[in-house]
Amino acid sequence: MGDWSDFFEDFPEENPANWIDGVYAGPNGAQLHRDHQTRVDAARSKVAADQARLDSAISKIIAAGIEREKLKKASS
Repeated sequence: MGDWSDFFEDFPEENPANWIDGVYAGPNGAQLHRDHQTRVDAARSKVAADQARLDSAISKIIAAGIEREKLKKASS
């Protein structure tokens, strides 16, 4: 008699690891889903970091513009 892994090789739909949110994802589907999710999370982190950098740059530009307008009005 073989072990459970032999059974799951013959019947991958019986392996709970191949089910994602109640939907059969195919053999190795859960691993593929985790790999995809890791890439998505990395991309979202990069976008968030880029957005924070851009927000900072925009804030500096706005502050410089406000300061320039104050100096302009003060010299008038």
